Amino acid sequence: MFSDQTWLARIIWTALAGVAVWALVQWQLELAFVAVVTLAVSLAPVFVATWADIKVPPSFIAALVMFVGGTLFLGEVLDFYERLWWWDVAMHGGSAIGFGLIGFVLVFMMFQGDRFAAPHVAVAFFGFCFAVFIGTIWEVFEFAMDQLFGLNMQKSGLVDTMGDLIVNVVGAVIGAAAGLAYLKGQAKGGLASVIDEFVQRNPKFFKRWKK
Repeated sequence: MFSDQTWLARIIWTALAGVAVWALVQWQLELAFVAVVTLAVSLAPVFVATWADIKVPPSFIAALVMFVGGTLFLGEVLDFYERLWWWDVAMHGGSAIGFGLIGFVLVFMMFQGDRFAAPHVAVAFFGFCFAVFIGTIWEVFEFAMDQLFGLNMQKSGLVDTMGDLIVNVVGAVIGAAAGLAYLKGQAKGGLASVIDEFVQRNPKFFKRWKK
């Protein structure tokens, strides 16, 4: 399960576990809490994929781990959100693109890879909606963390939240557009290669797939 993952993902997991242990020894409970939560959230996709018997491309898992680590750990503990003005945009935009792809793949799996089972635009639109939904849930999560644990994930409050949602929408459009181009056979490499790798790794979910 873990041996198939990229060295980058494994390094991040090891580093987070090390920080959590060090923080507990130093009795820095807030740091330990953030490290443990970051580690748990970043590991969750691996366990979910194993439980569902889905083979997720290691590159995609690495991207998710980088996002979670960049958002929860680097962003909050090392204060990257304040040090780098573009950090928040990069985190939310990148994640929205990824979740747009995930939403597209999920509905594509429902049709077993039959590209003509539903209008291409409708499939891509589902991917867009899925990404926007996840982005909205994340904003709720940030609000809950601020209220319950005294963090400052929302920064400037409403302005930060609305800015994040706008970036999420833009990223979701990019991810959904990549799925649409893939269905139409107009995409080679880039984001389309991630979709193609997922399809090739999970042929039992795409029995009707024909290039």
